[in-house]
Amino acid sequence: MSEPIRVMLESGKKKRIVASAFDWPGWDRSTTLRGDALEMLDSYRPRFAKVATLAGYGDEFAALGDLQVVEEVEGIGMTDYYGVSGRTATAELEPMIEADFERKLALLQAAWSTFDDIATNVSSELRKGPRGGGREKEHIIRHANGAEIDEFAPKVGVKVPLETRDDPAALSTYRSDFADAIREHHDQGAPARRWALQFLIRRCAWHMLDHAWELEDRDLTENS
Repeated sequence: MSEPIRVMLESGKKKRIVASAFDWPGWDRSTTLRGDALEMLDSYRPRFAKVATLAGYGDEFAALGDLQVVEEVEGIGMTDYYGVSGRTATAELEPMIEADFERKLALLQAAWSTFDDIATNVSSELRKGPRGGGREKEHIIRHANGAEIDEFAPKVGVKVPLETRDDPAALSTYRSDFADAIREHHDQGAPARRWALQFLIRRCAWHMLDHAWELEDRDLTENS
């Protein structure tokens, strides 16, 4: 039988629920409390499969079975308002075997590459939202890279100027240093400050892919 995909459900108090396939960092999706979180998560399986393939784990991902809820937790304020997972799955508190660590780090690096590729190829002007709003392309790019530099990387001791996000060469070097720092923390069995290291990897990968898919969904290239 195919190995099931472990999922944590994280319910907000008023609006949203997040489903996180925490063994596969970046594959977290949200829906309203009345929606089907597992159905929403599974609908992104083909999109995440491309990331898994880029990371070198396409065959392993394709062989996986159905989604299986193994934990349900109460969310945080950001769960309701941004559809973001703010809780660490119990399994993410456990030490990672080397194979799991290598897969998770590779998926984070593939999330960076996916974001860069989509950001490069989508139209300069993006489709507006239902009310005519939404961030512009360059704003999304600077936000996605900036949040990681400013909020996430310092948790493993990587501190660079925010302007790093505007220099492709400096951004590449920073990401290499960030990956090295994550590896060093793993080797030492150290957390990412108050975050579990696995949660840090998942949160970073999710943030990059969430904005990558936002860019993809709002792309106007086909209409140009």
